[in-house]
Parts: sequence; structure tokens; C-alpha cells
Amino acid sequence: MVSGNMFYRRKRSWRANDLVSRSTLQLLDFDDGSPPEYAWRRKLSSHANRLKEFNVTFREAFKMMKLGLRLWSYIREEASHGRKAPIDPFTRESDRPSASQGVPLGGMGCVLSDGCFTHLSRSGSISRGFRGEFKHWQIIPGSCEMSAVMANQFSVTRNPAMMVYHPGIGNYEVIVLHTMHYFLERGLSMMIVNTGKERAKVSLVMTWAVNSIGGLSHHSGEENMEFLACFYITSKTANGNPPVTFAVAACENQNVNVTVLPAFGLSGESSITAREMWGTLLQDGCFDRDNFSAGPSMPSSLGDTVCAAVCASTWVEPNGRCTVVFSLAWSSPKIKFKKGNEYYRRYTKFYGTSPRSAINLVQDSLMKYKHWEEEIDKWQSPILHDERLPEWYKVILFNELYFLVAGGTVWIDSESLMDDTNEMLNSRLPEDSDLPLCDSTRKSAVPLIGLTPHIIDDRENVGKFLYLEGIEYFMWCTYDVHFYASFALLELFPKIELSIQRDFATAVLREDRSRVRFLADGTWGTRKVIGAVAHDLGAHDPWHELNAYNIHDTSRWKDLNPKFVLQVYRDFAATCDMSFGKDVWPAVCTAMEYMEQFDHDGDGMIENDGFPDQTYDAWTVRGVSAYCGCLWLAALQAAAALARSLGHHDYAERCMVKFAKAKPVFEAKLWNGSYFNYDSGTSYNSRSIHADQLAGQWYTASSGLPPLFDEDRIKCTLQKIFDYNVMRVKGGRMGAVNGMHPNGKVDETCMQSREIWTGVTYSLAATMLLHGMDSQAFTTAEGIFIAGWSEEGYGYWFQTPEAWTIDGHYRSLIYMRPLAIWAMQYALSPPRSILEAPKVNTMDRTSYISPSTLQFLQDSVRKMTPKNSCFGSNSLNCDEC
Repeated sequence: MVSGNMFYRRKRSWRANDLVSRSTLQLLDFDDGSPPEYAWRRKLSSHANRLKEFNVTFREAFKMMKLGLRLWSYIREEASHGRKAPIDPFTRESDRPSASQGVPLGGMGCVLSDGCFTHLSRSGSISRGFRGEFKHWQIIPGSCEMSAVMANQFSVTRNPAMMVYHPGIGNYEVIVLHTMHYFLERGLSMMIVNTGKERAKVSLVMTWAVNSIGGLSHHSGEENMEFLACFYITSKTANGNPPVTFAVAACENQNVNVTVLPAFGLSGESSITAREMWGTLLQDGCFDRDNFSAGPSMPSSLGDTVCAAVCASTWVEPNGRCTVVFSLAWSSPKIKFKKGNEYYRRYTKFYGTSPRSAINLVQDSLMKYKHWEEEIDKWQSPILHDERLPEWYKVILFNELYFLVAGGTVWIDSESLMDDTNEMLNSRLPEDSDLPLCDSTRKSAVPLIGLTPHIIDDRENVGKFLYLEGIEYFMWCTYDVHFYASFALLELFPKIELSIQRDFATAVLREDRSRVRFLADGTWGTRKVIGAVAHDLGAHDPWHELNAYNIHDTSRWKDLNPKFVLQVYRDFAATCDMSFGKDVWPAVCTAMEYMEQFDHDGDGMIENDGFPDQTYDAWTVRGVSAYCGCLWLAALQAAAALARSLGHHDYAERCMVKFAKAKPVFEAKLWNGSYFNYDSGTSYNSRSIHADQLAGQWYTASSGLPPLFDEDRIKCTLQKIFDYNVMRVKGGRMGAVNGMHPNGKVDETCMQSREIWTGVTYSLAATMLLHGMDSQAFTTAEGIFIAGWSEEGYGYWFQTPEAWTIDGHYRSLIYMRPLAIWAMQYALSPPRSILEAPKVNTMDRTSYISPSTLQFLQDSVRKMTPKNSCFGSNSLNCDEC
């Protein structure tokens, strides 16, 4: 746990009067106009530098040449079918990434607000630059348009005629016009303060165009309800994707008059042009109220861009103030994947399937946003007011959650999945068929995920959930990465987390016999093997066609199955959901049995096979490895614990026998007196210090299980990693580099060994917290804040990459793994069920093994256990390490 006074507090970066003049602050007696105390802050004048992407070395390029040629061919083949390859390092966006990202807008599929923008959307996401521009559109699954749409903006007019043009008003901006202040209080909730001596009329205008999602044909309309006025625009998207309807509204009251212009064009061919629209605003300060009865406009012409505008006008008395609230919502009820399957999004369960539900969404957002903000404050307050925690941690803990919105999230209604299932059952399979349920239009034998009765009834009412590995790695719910990110879902949306685990549990027991070419070596193999945990839930046909990843044969990977067992037990222990444990138990047994084939010499410990058969898929492993071997030991103990909880005591004993047999092998082959070697091979990098070597112990401690090794060895290893992988890279200001040689030089065996992985750094910090190394933990994690989120860093805020090199060059922006920061919060505040679980002493594990078996194992252990130790006493002395 965190000690009381160990963290220094940074000086607050902005004072309130840096933002708003003192006279204006006196008017804002209920709100000083400054950002929240722990907000991520940028000034509009900040420079948005171009981000630098990593480069492979000549040696790395030479080693990957054949892979690159096969990948290039595969990408072209997928493109010929109109599909995006899961990994495409050759295609570059025309709009190069820059340090300009801001808070993304959108929702996961339920009522959600990000605290900075009033919105109620459940159909993808739209990001904003920190200067306020709307950019980075992800409304169609797998499609991400980076460029800003400059027609989407706010403008301010004041009578007498004066205009200030903005590409978008950023969060907490103050605009000064002759003693008039326009303040963005909450994203689109703007406060206007008149510090002058004359009454003034002010008009705030929001314009919107929908030319960024591939559509050419639009129509629009307007609504005038009791307390708000809005316009809506429907866009027909390209390539047969479902249409999207946008709605923009503003609150109308006795002080605020709202008018709309339902359609104007950017070209001279339009009936009303943009020039005429601005002229009307400058002259009248509003639009014609007769527009509300004009009816829907005509569809646009090919190539024409249709826009609409909503204007909120108000008179502000001298030394007075007025608040104007806008809202944006969008609706796209159906989601269509490239291989043909369509589903209804989760929000349609509550709002229906009409595209016009965007109007109801925007109405609800204006009615309920204050309540949402209050609930968010209640959720965040205990952490934000915890004086033990450093300020930077509070900032990035909540802001790393951006990925749950901007990470391509798809949440569907389970009923639409059941309809798809029923159609397949009724029309594609004969009643007496004994074949696995599958799509007979393909050669695949993999069924829909979630067909077993305990899943199909969706009794927890959460639907089905997907999120991408990253915007550059187009695979849904990539499992070896979810291993790190899942702490965020478990902490905040536990039923969604259990739903994902159920999907993978079902997939363990299924197969897909279709043939796939693995690009690393060019061999052909089976897409999905029974017993192997799926790498991902697919790309263009999720839940049907698994394992979109085809670089390596992941059925031979050594980390996926142990990670499945560890996640299942952690979730089971944290939620105490007995039905979940019973449901996934067959898959746990199958996954564990599948791993026995990788124990090549019968010593109980699995061996890696001399290729990158793990999440570090460019880093070769040989023999027993610290990463996979530690995961295997942890999985054996977790499987035994789950078995005991479910009453399968014989199975628990078998697992503990294997554990007792494998542990001394692992330690004898890898422990060198101060840490565990990377692997048991004979290559130069076999003695590398791997930052992630205690991943299995991380999950063991998180699940309330006895430690895998003596506590002194665990702490010695963590201290070694801290001293070398963290502090010897820019003084700890970058995070933890994956590989470090014992001589203090970065391991440059491959691209991934020399990278700093943001999510792995967070998980390492969480492991340190679990073992009482609080100072080292927060120093380690602060390196990610300094390099990625601070003004002195490289500019990766709201687009945290998978990795960066020691010179700050990124790989794979907007990535899933950094959600692992929530593992730190999990370590600081474990679930009650973990805290109150009976503590099992390491020696007590022998009580689960029969006496005769125990005697045999003890004799074996005495012969294999190494005598060297990192500690000569109970105190930590890392000079001996």
C-alpha cells in the first residue's frame, strides 16, 4: 500500500488568473474559470510538433525481408477484396500524426460522458485536437480518418458587427473582445461574461459538415422542442456502410434564443452559400425562425458538401453573465463488418433502430449532462482527493481511459447476435446435423462465439463487446494485450470483462479448419486449433472468423493459454461470480491440458521453441523463458485455486504436483542470483534483464494467491529491473526498456528488445506496488507521464503508443496495452474479495498434495534447487544483486 507522505506534489502548472482576469473571476463566484485541479492542460498557443515514427535497423530489416515481402503481398490481396489487412506498415496517412490530440468524443455504448464534452453517442468516436478541431473519425469499424474537418467549428459574433473565426473552441478557452469574455466551461457549455459598461448581444454559432466518413449524399432537417432547437444531417456512407445521422442542439430559455440553418453549401452551386450564411449572422445575429417549418432539405448533389448551423443568441447586461449549452450526438444503429454480417449497436436496445434516434440522444444529453458530471465527480473524487498519490498519476489514470472510446470500440446488442444465430440454425444446417455450428458459405468450422446457453441468454444484460488492439493493428480484443488492459474493464465495467472472457472460453473449445499462411516463415496451417486460446476475435467477421493475426502460428505460442487461465481466475476471485467460474471451467481444463505438449522433456516446465512464440512477437525465445515460464507457474497455481473453489480437489492436486515439479526447474535454469535470465538458451541475449519477467507473479499477487518465489527473490528482481531497465534510460524519465544487458547497455537483439512498452511499464509498476516498493513503482510509471503526457515530452497524450524507443520515436499510436495503468490502481485498492480472502502461506500449498507424492517431489527439489541467493539478510541489498 502507499505510505502517507512519500510523494512530492508538483507546483500547479496554471493559476486561475493566468486564464481569466481578476475582474472576471469576481463575477464567476461559483466557478473561477480555471481547469479542474488535476486536469490535463495545454494552452492554445502550444506547439503541435510532428511525431516521429520508429525505424528498423539495417540488421532488423534484413532479418525481416522475407516477412515484409509476404506481408506486402497479403496486404494487396486483402485490398483487392476491399478489406484492410490487420497489420499494414506500408500505408501511411496523408495527415501525419502530431502532438495535437485532445479528448475524444463518443461512448462505449451506454450513457457516458467524458467530463469535458456534453455528448451522448454510441456509434464510434470523434477526437478533438487540444485547440478544439474535430478530427480522427472512427465511426465505421476499422476506418479511421485522421484529418480535421474545418467546417465543423464554433464562431462568435457580437453586435455591433464583429466576428472571431475559430477552427474550434478548445476546452477552457477564454475569448476577449472589448471586455467581453466567452468561456468554454464544459466542452460545449459556454459562459459569456460582460465586464463592460454597455449591454451587448452575442451569438455563438456551431456549424457542422459530414464529409469525413466517405459519404456524398446528405439530407437534413430541424426540430424545435420545448427547451431546445437542433438540426440533424444524415450521411450515406461509402462502400455500403450504414448511414450516420448527426444532431447538434442548443438549449433555449428566456435568456437564450436558438435558431437553425438546416442546410447551406460550401460551393457556389448551393441554394444558400457559406458566404450568405455569415452575412446573415453579421447583420442579424441569428437565423430566420421560419426555418423550423421549412421541412427536410433536398439531398445534396454529387461532390457537394452540405453543412448546417445552430445559433444561440443572448443579450448580456453590463457586469452580467450568461451560460449557453450546445450538444452533439450521432446515430448509426447498424454496424456492418466487411465479410457481410450486420448487428445492431447496444444503444438501440434503449433508443430504437431509427437513424433519427440522434435527436433523442441529443435531447437526453442536454437534460442529463449535469447529473452525469455529478456522478463522474463522485467516482473520481476518492482518487483525486487522495493526498498520498502524485498529481501526475491522477491525470493519466483517468485520461488513459480515452482508449475505451477512441480504440475502435464496438458494443452490440446480444439480440442481434442471437438473430444471426437463429438464421444460421434454421436455414443453413439440417436438423440432424452433427457438425459444429458454422457458416457454411466458408470452409470454416468455427461457430459463432457465445452459442452455449449460458452465454446466449445474456442474463447480465451486457451484449457483446469489442475493442481494437490499436488503430494500426486491426484485430478485435487481442488477447495477449488484453491481458494487460483488462484491469481497466475489471475495475470499471466488470460484466463486460466477464463477457469477453466467456467469448474466449467458448473459442477454446472450437476449431476452424480453414488454411492460413503464416507470414513469418511462409508455412500453411490451421486457423484455429481446439484447445489453443485465440489470439483475437477476428477482424472482418468477429465472433465467426477468429485469429486475424497471421504473422506466426499462435496455436504454438506459450503465453496465450496461461494468460487465459490467469485472467479467468483473477476475474473469478475479484467478482466472486460462481456461475462464471463454472461456465468457463471446461475451457480452463482444456487450455491447461493443451499446454502439456510444450513440456518437451517431461520436467513439468514448458519450453519455448526457438521463435517469437509470445506477445513479444519479434523477440526469439529458446528453452525455458522467464516470461512464459513464470506465466506457466502462475497458471498452474491459479488453475488449482479455481479447481478447489469449484470442488474439483483431485484436479487441484494434479496442478500443484506439476507446480511443485516445475518451480525448481524454472529457478535452477534461470535464477542467476539477482534476477531471472531472459531464457535458458546460449545466445548473447539469454542473460538479458527482461522488464516483464515477473508477469506471472504480477497476476498471482493481484489474485490474492501465494507468491511464486521467495519474497526476497521477487524484490531483488524488481530492484534489478528498476536500477537497470528504468534508471539507466534517461535517468528514469522514459519508462522501462524491455531488455537490458547486465553491463547496463540496452539489448538491441531486435526491435522489441530495445523498445519501451508503455503498458508493460505500468504493469511493472503495479507489480512493485504489490510488493511494497512504492517509491520505485511511481518513479517507473512517472517516466511514461514525462515522456508521453507532459509538455516536456514527445506529445503522445490521448494517443499513447504501444512503444517508443529511447530517443522517443513511437510505434503504433492509440494502443490498448497502456490501459494497464489501472493495474496500478487495482494494486493500490484491491477488491474487497481479494483483501478478505483467506491468506495461504507458501508452505501450506503442500497440504493439497498427497504424502507419497510430496516426498518424491521434495527429494527431487533438493537435487535441483540452486544455493545462491540475492540476500544475505532480510534487508534489501542490491549491491549483491
